[in-house]
Amino acid sequence: MPSIDRHHQQLVRSALGRRSFLRMAGLAGLGVAGAGALAACGGSDTGAGTGGSSSGGSADYGDLAIQLSWIKNIEFAGEYFADSKGYFKDAGFSSVNLIAGGAAGTSAEAAVTTGKALVGLSAPTLTAPAINEGAPLKIIGATFQKNAFCIVSLDSNPIPDPAAMAGKKIGVQSGGNEQIFSGLLKANGIDPSSLTIVPVQYDPTVVTTGEVDGFMAYLTNEPILLQGKGFKTVQFAFADHGLPLVTETFTVAQQTIEEDRDKLKAFLKAEILGWTDALNDPQEGARLAVEQYGKDLNLNLDEQIQEINAQATLIVTADTVQNGLFTMTDELVATNIESLATAGTTITAEELFDLSLIQEVYSEDPSLITGPTLTPEAAASAAPA
Repeated sequence: MPSIDRHHQQLVRSALGRRSFLRMAGLAGLGVAGAGALAACGGSDTGAGTGGSSSGGSADYGDLAIQLSWIKNIEFAGEYFADSKGYFKDAGFSSVNLIAGGAAGTSAEAAVTTGKALVGLSAPTLTAPAINEGAPLKIIGATFQKNAFCIVSLDSNPIPDPAAMAGKKIGVQSGGNEQIFSGLLKANGIDPSSLTIVPVQYDPTVVTTGEVDGFMAYLTNEPILLQGKGFKTVQFAFADHGLPLVTETFTVAQQTIEEDRDKLKAFLKAEILGWTDALNDPQEGARLAVEQYGKDLNLNLDEQIQEINAQATLIVTADTVQNGLFTMTDELVATNIESLATAGTTITAEELFDLSLIQEVYSEDPSLITGPTLTPEAAASAAPA
């Protein structure tokens, strides 16, 4: 076991890759304070892509602004490919602005409702409350078919499932994550008084020092970071224990659906092409993150490769292989509505989702469905359940 002090600062810096619903919050009534370490190290709020300044397609949709949910790490490899390989240009967009998010950044919901971005990357746990508060928004597709929330623990003090949290100290970030964790407890019939919730920030080191026994984390990030520093971990996924929520959803304005439907479909087609490339070539996606789009973040190439391989297991499913990336089956939609209700947000599928655009994209070009399956590396590093 490595020295905890020796690796503490490395883990703090690596936690820049941490993605949680907390960091996407920023809309009035939804905002929460971000971790100080991350707020100081986030990416640029207006970092532009390199897709060029003139459209290569027959349509002319003008500039494209996408509000990312977090800093420019491997999480957005599909967007990097769509930009760098000219898919957005070919779709009719004259320029591309990938707007970095972060602990102190603008939420997708706020960016879209104010017109700062055409599309925002978010999650139902944020978009649904915004809609309930009056924001005219819809989700038109989902990149992650399963969310990556988990509880990570050390194998010397393992927490392999929700029931094993009884009598343990669980580190949970304040704000939005508290609601998600509460939903996990409700979904599994766990009395909150049977465990101790400890407020934490984004640094997973607390699970190695004994301050907490388990840490609310992201399967594609903190376990990988801890394992890279020599700690053996155990984790269980919320998605496999009653909260099968999608994430990295495309949030847009209802008005855009009604008035610029073709523009959104062009965006979706470029995203399909970009994410197909990213999943088929994870090493190049990691290089784009490290050397180009996130070059100011001092990202670690090996960690970024491991993370995209783990992400692939949440993006590529039997349903997406059959129906296409970003699609959601009726069953998946229903389970998301149920999970939101468990977590405290009541909304109907019709109020939250409009999946007709992605269905039209694939209906008009079925060849797009022949997308990625898991690479051997991704399959070998499947996110633990």
